[in-house]
Amino acid sequence: MTDRPRGGLVALCIAETTSWGLLYYSLPVAVAPISQDTGWSHTAITAALSVGLLVSAVAGVRVGRILDTQGPRTVMTLGAVVGVLSLVLVAWSPNLPMFYAAWLVAGFAQSAVLYPPAFAVITRWYGARRVVPLTTLTLVAGLASTIFAPIVASLIDQVGWRTGYLIMAGILAVVTVPLHAFFLNRSWSDAVERSVRRSKSQVRSITRSPRFVILQITMALATFTLFAVTINIIPVLLERGISYSVAAVSLGLIGAGQVIGRIGYSRLVSLTAVHTRTALLFGLGAIGIWLLAYVPGPAAVLIAIAVVLGAVRGCHTLLQATAVSDRWGTQDFGTINGVFTAPMTAVGALAPVSGPALAGVLGSYSAMAVVMAVMLTAAAFAATRS
Repeated sequence: MTDRPRGGLVALCIAETTSWGLLYYSLPVAVAPISQDTGWSHTAITAALSVGLLVSAVAGVRVGRILDTQGPRTVMTLGAVVGVLSLVLVAWSPNLPMFYAAWLVAGFAQSAVLYPPAFAVITRWYGARRVVPLTTLTLVAGLASTIFAPIVASLIDQVGWRTGYLIMAGILAVVTVPLHAFFLNRSWSDAVERSVRRSKSQVRSITRSPRFVILQITMALATFTLFAVTINIIPVLLERGISYSVAAVSLGLIGAGQVIGRIGYSRLVSLTAVHTRTALLFGLGAIGIWLLAYVPGPAAVLIAIAVVLGAVRGCHTLLQATAVSDRWGTQDFGTINGVFTAPMTAVGALAPVSGPALAGVLGSYSAMAVVMAVMLTAAAFAATRS
């Protein structure tokens, strides 16, 4: 555990919420107006965000190393500045290739300001007492879409998407840059911990060990399957004859389920061992997806299943945040966790479009859910070895 600045957790919560709202959730909100104005397809526009997230997955490995060796202030502040630049480029983009380039730049910013670096900072600040502040961060930042979706929609409605993105760049600059610059450590002060830092070969021995690789694969499978199913819950329920309005409500209730899951996670930690906890959550998620694949109704039952899946997703965020520190401690956490989370970030970028694509190949969203259930069931069994 290292010295933490006064007000650091509050500042990080505000910065994370703003960064998620503008560097991630703004594009799904803006897809239709951008498409209407430019003629670019919805799929092409949405794919730009996926490209950025893939860049974030790769860049996050290097960001983790910098966090360990130099501290968070410089890299996260620069990440916020790059994020501002990326939104300006989005607003300026004269064509689709430049639009993609703008979101590629945003990917570098995401690697330095979204959850993985924030988790690394909190883990360094709180050490063994990390679960409660990590829960607090994810609960607050989990409101990013709730807060910023209507703000982004209102901006675009009033001034258009290009001017709207310029204003968003200004908001990101005013909020996140000073919060990172003034409330994060310039460098780590725990000299004793630095003196016993693992060597590069020791870090590689962890990141290349069978246990690490198995855990990484199972967590990536869980990320992919849970996200692919829950983000596409509306077409899943429409196939069951549920009305669009009710299906849309269920999507919102998945968000409520995530909050419930995160609130209850600390209690789960106190009752279970790390391997049991991982397998239990994956198993519960698999059961939920199996039920979605085969239960015909009624609507209330299907919505209840969706809420449970939301709770599992909420727990999964914290499970991912603590997976490395629970097994290998907090030394070199940024470096090891940067490697660990890279595939999760990558599959998270692909999951939203993979669900509909697989449903199209298999002929239904129910068939897609079966495939996801099989994958998550396998992950649950494999998790007992991680």
